[in-house]
Parts: sequence; structure tokens; C-alpha cells
Amino acid sequence: MNSKSAVAAPQAVAGVGRHRFLVLALIFVITVINYADRATLSITGTEVLKDLGLDPVMLGMIFSAFAWAYALGQVPGGWLLDRFGARRVYGISLILWSLFTLLQGTVGWLGLAGVSAAVALFSMRFMLGLVESPAFPANSRIVSCWFPTRERGTASALFNSAQYMAVVVFAPLMAWMTHTLSWEQVFIWMGVLGLVLSVVWFRLYHEPHSAPGLSREELDYMREGGALVDLEQERKTAKSKPTRAEIAQLFTSRNLWAVYLGQYCITALTYFFITWFPIYLIKGRGMTIMEAGWVAALPAICGFSGGILGGFVSDCLIRRGVHPSKARKTPFVIGMALSTSLVLANYVDGNAAVIALMTLAFFGKGLAAVGWAVLSDVAPKKMVGLCGGVFNGIGNIAGIVTPLVIGYVVASTGSFHNALWFVAAHGVLGIFAYLLLATRFERTGQA
Repeated sequence: MNSKSAVAAPQAVAGVGRHRFLVLALIFVITVINYADRATLSITGTEVLKDLGLDPVMLGMIFSAFAWAYALGQVPGGWLLDRFGARRVYGISLILWSLFTLLQGTVGWLGLAGVSAAVALFSMRFMLGLVESPAFPANSRIVSCWFPTRERGTASALFNSAQYMAVVVFAPLMAWMTHTLSWEQVFIWMGVLGLVLSVVWFRLYHEPHSAPGLSREELDYMREGGALVDLEQERKTAKSKPTRAEIAQLFTSRNLWAVYLGQYCITALTYFFITWFPIYLIKGRGMTIMEAGWVAALPAICGFSGGILGGFVSDCLIRRGVHPSKARKTPFVIGMALSTSLVLANYVDGNAAVIALMTLAFFGKGLAAVGWAVLSDVAPKKMVGLCGGVFNGIGNIAGIVTPLVIGYVVASTGSFHNALWFVAAHGVLGIFAYLLLATRFERTGQA
């Protein structure tokens, strides 16, 4: 893109409409609830340990149950999206994950304890992960359909940054509910909230060609800018399925493997923050549950800011004529470098310094979270959902490994020292993936 077109772009955009941003707001709100539901156990974890007679290893296994199912469900979830479309699959997913969130709140009321309680929670968290698995591939597919390339980084950053907003809004609220009411009430009310939101989803969301509020001008603007606005129409009329050779591209492309590995590293950092971080503040730093709830929100605010900044910078570079490959890699590498600062918490005594370091690391993780934008740029056209499933499935193997490793390390050493080193190492590995493994990011194949 030359500088002249870059200057003219804002004037052209002003008159075409902004219905696509209403769609983005809707998936942002749903993703906030998605991550809040995942984080319920990390906020209530200390009370669950005490009331149900669990130990850190059991809790680590329960944390990992979600990730096992979430990772296993990614490819089937992506296939379902390509087969049935985002509206139907995402809506049903939202209903089911809300029900399994609600059911976790019944474990204490059923009088279960010890191993039986651990098995029940493991099973429910497993099912929660399974039915949540289409969520992020659906977000990616929706952004690919609704946003031109020059806006896709910011759009992807916004829905991805919903995870931080979930912590900002719901960590203090869930901590208050745990302290004032009971940990069971947290799960019950979060489940009810999701069920209400599912009604809103089916009422408001439509694909581009059938969206009541979308103008012809905005549809043309989206299409001309690279949005896959015809993807759902093509899905409904397609007579052929992806061939084996086309599917093989998902596993033989060097660039896709770089993006997969980068997502694995981002997810490892994410799962530390949404599982063990509040417990680290309580057990490792001596905070109360109320203090941990509020403190956990501070890094999340910076993570949200970093996420928005990363997407904005990436899109801004593209509008200035920088190739999308370099524009996506720049915030990722800088952000992952910053994320390694969390290991320095091992070497400071004051809680204020710990919070500052964790905040910097979380900001870096947010800045680096451009993977979904990269995927929207490089995924084979006919397999956007399936590619998103593979991407998120491989990434979420870290969601299995990270809680288990941290739980084992904490149980065997009695401290979080080595656990923080383990988490920080993923920042270095992510930089390796984008700088040395990846080549020039471009759409894979001709599918």
C-alpha cells in the first residue's frame, strides 16, 4: 500500500458504516465470559482446596482437565465451523459451556470430598474444555469474514484481549462472591450469565450476506479489503471437500508451524496467569483472597492495553506500507521479550515489585498476542475453521502441560521459584519461532 492510499483510507472508511464493529463487540463480550468461566476455579481455588480436601497436585490435574479437552476438541470444533458455520456452532457451544460451568457449583452441595470431588471436578472441567473448543476458531473465522486485512490485527487483538478484561471485571467480583457468599455461587451465577448471553447471540448475530444492519457499501468495503465475506455462501454451495493434499498443508507449512509454536508459548504464559497466578499471590506472597482478586486485575489491565497496542501497531505498520509479515512479527518479538521479566519476581522481596514485574510481563504477553491475526492472514481459504482448530489445539497443549508442571514443581519444592523459570522460558522459545523458524507470512496454498 502506498502512502497516498494510506492517507485516503480513513476518509473512505468513514462513509461505509460500522456494523462490523457491532459484531466485534458481540464476540468480545462472549469471549470475556468465556475466559471468566475458565478462571472461576483459579479464583475460588484456595477455598475449593480447603472445603473439598484437595492437594496442589490434584488441583493441577483439575486445571489441566480443561486444557486436555480444549486441545482435543480444536480440530473437530474447527471442522464443525467449516461444516455448519459460526452462528450455529458458536451459539450451541455457549449454551453447553454455561451449563457445565453451572454444574461445577454443585460439587460441594453434593457432599463430595477428596478423590471423589477431584474426579467430579476433573470430569466437569474436561467437558467445559470440550464444548468451549470452537470458541476461538469461531472468533478467527468471524474476523476473517468481517474485517479487511488492514483492520484485522486490531480486531483480532480486541477479541483476544477479552481474556484480560475477564480478569479485570470478574476476578474482583468472583473473589468478593467467594469471600461473602460461597465458592459454589461463583459457578452458579457465571453459568446463568452465559445462558442469558446465548439468547443475545442468536438474536443479534448473522453472517455478512444476511446481516440486517449491514449496508452494501460496507459489504463492498470489507470484500475489497480482503475480508472473506463470501465464505459462508461458499460453504453452503460447496460441492467438494478439502483434499488430503490441501489438509496436509496445515501440517507441512513451515510458517504455520512457527505460528503454532508461537501460540503454544503464548498459551503457556496465559495458563500460568489464569490458573496458578492468584494462588501464587496467596501461597507464595502471603496475600489474602480479596487482595489477590484485586491485584490479579492490575496485570490484566496492562495485558489488555498491550493486546490493543499490539494489534493497532501491527495494522498501522501495514497501512504505512510495511509487509504484513514484518508488521505482525514486530509486536510479537518485543512482547515475548518483555514477558520473560516475570522470572525476576524470584529475586525481589516486596509485593509492589512483584506486581510491577508481573504487570510488565502481562503487558508483553498482550503485545505479543497477534497470532490470531497472523492466522487470519495465512490460513488456507477453504479451511479457516480447521486451521484455527489445529492452531489453537497445538497451542493449548501448553494448557495441559503448564498447570501440571507448576503443580508438580510447587508440590515437590514447596515454592514457585523453578515454576517461574519454566514459564519465562516460553518467551524465549516464542521469539525463536517467529525469527528463525518462520519465513515470510503469506496465505498458505491456493485453497
